[in-house]
Amino acid sequence: MLLEGKVAIITGAASGIGYGTAKRFLKEGAKVAICDVRQEAIDKAVAELSEFGPICGFTANVADRADCDEFAKKVVEQYGKIDILINNAGITRDAQFYKMKDEDFYKVIEVNLFGTYNMSKAVVPYMMEQRYGKIVSASSIACIKGNFGQSNYAASKSAIISFTRSLGRELGKYGINVNAVAPGFIRTAMTDAIPPDIMKQKIDSIPLRRTGEVEDIAAAYTFLSSDEASFINATCLIVDGGMH
Repeated sequence: MLLEGKVAIITGAASGIGYGTAKRFLKEGAKVAICDVRQEAIDKAVAELSEFGPICGFTANVADRADCDEFAKKVVEQYGKIDILINNAGITRDAQFYKMKDEDFYKVIEVNLFGTYNMSKAVVPYMMEQRYGKIVSASSIACIKGNFGQSNYAASKSAIISFTRSLGRELGKYGINVNAVAPGFIRTAMTDAIPPDIMKQKIDSIPLRRTGEVEDIAAAYTFLSSDEASFINATCLIVDGGMH
């Protein structure tokens, strides 16, 4: 019960890593609030996850500052506080740079980077007032080693690491830890569609010779959100099986 008594916000949690993290947090004793842009997906996730503990869900677009402020306000109204923010929401719009549309570059930056900024901005006043908080944001090894066709995504995830380091230095004096997690190749419904020969190449490039699982990232989020990591601040935890 590493998160017993804590209130956690997890963005982009209707599926994938966010969903798995919400499940793990509930099992660790947290009260959880999740958001996504799709109401139907949120309703389904809340219905499925409610057996593990107290959870509520809201539609919110992290790229919209007003949505983020309203989401945080609703969570405080329901649970009385916000202890943890997991900036998990993110998108990809892959293309080789010379073929990439301007709007696809801008959109990825808007959701991944501005979304992290918007949600952090929304919760920090509550955390400063209680002089306690954990902010953990999703980066990626794409920003460390580069990924073909992902100049937009890699740029957004690299910026998140720099944002994390600076914010951690600023907010540490208020008892707020700010960190990031950089996942490697994680098996999700999306990766299950990869052809077997390409999947083999991916796995062969990982020293541990397996894909990461959603649970691996959820475990990293859990650790950094817990008081077990109380002296870890302004850094990025790479969870990629040694791939980088």
